[in-house]
Amino acid sequence: MQAYAWRLYKSFQGEILAVPGRAIAFFFLLFLFFIPLITGNPYVLRIFIFANIFAIFAASWDLLSGFAGQMNFGHAAFFGVAAYAAALLNLNLGLPPEATIPIGALVAVLAGLIVGIPALRLRGHYLALVTLAFPIILTGIVFAFPDFTGGELGIYGIAPLSDSRVCVYYISLVVMIASALIMWKLTDAKSTFVRTGLIFHAIREDEITARASGINTTKYKLLAFSISGFFAGVAGGLSAHFIGIAGPSNFALLFSFQPIIWTIFGGIATIYGPITGVYILFPLMESLRIVPELRMLIFALVVIFVLLFMPEGLTARLRDKIEIECPRCKLTNIATRRYCRACNAPLRSEGR
Repeated sequence: MQAYAWRLYKSFQGEILAVPGRAIAFFFLLFLFFIPLITGNPYVLRIFIFANIFAIFAASWDLLSGFAGQMNFGHAAFFGVAAYAAALLNLNLGLPPEATIPIGALVAVLAGLIVGIPALRLRGHYLALVTLAFPIILTGIVFAFPDFTGGELGIYGIAPLSDSRVCVYYISLVVMIASALIMWKLTDAKSTFVRTGLIFHAIREDEITARASGINTTKYKLLAFSISGFFAGVAGGLSAHFIGIAGPSNFALLFSFQPIIWTIFGGIATIYGPITGVYILFPLMESLRIVPELRMLIFALVVIFVLLFMPEGLTARLRDKIEIECPRCKLTNIATRRYCRACNAPLRSEGR
């Protein structure tokens, strides 16, 4: 037992603590787990619960648009469909949140397939415009059938995830971590077990070449829409059960642009970039409510500053500063090292 614990510690030290980016992510997750112990303020917990939910939402957009290259300007459609599905299942059939959230996510998968069908023929800004139309269409459906959807008022009275806000916080946090790990693994181009990441990269870079190489691009584009829709649906179901309402605001066009801002701010095609963007920008916007007249101005200035000086995103810039890849074995090292921690190869040429 002691030998196993020692091996586990050495593995943790070599795979997590020795890589600065992973170490930062690990300690930040520890911080998130201890937030309820640091403060019991309901408003602070509310902010971080929403941050957990929106982190899933933003990462799901990054999977579709950042990795697979399918530019989606109507991502709120998946979020809203799942929120309404979870609400209707809970109120009409009496299903608990642990059933309505995954079922709502599956309904969002169906929505992802419907949205993905036009993607088989469209690319670039043409695809973006088509996806932009879907939240508008769904908003029209909500207003057209008020007896079923609640109209402008939406559906309210949805059962909460838990009576304890601390419990809701930990539920959202665990779901966020699990969702992020799954999406990260599915999009990892270096993975030897899951090939989807490499194929998504190929489709994004040159779909015609990918098709000529024998890749069934139709299948993988629909797969990207389905996976992205599922996790956006998970976020939508969590949100509906947390606030107790599913309304037309879930389909708002401005809400569709939020994950794009979070992702570009944090770093596109990374999964952890949009999550970082959410945990920085969302609490920032909430804290700026004390100066409502300057709130949007300060937010815009922060985003513009990052886009001007860090066009690749905040996390990519930080990673380049604190990490360096070994030219021989491709292992990641801390930037202050001169020789690789594994193969002892020099990390920089003599002139640098």
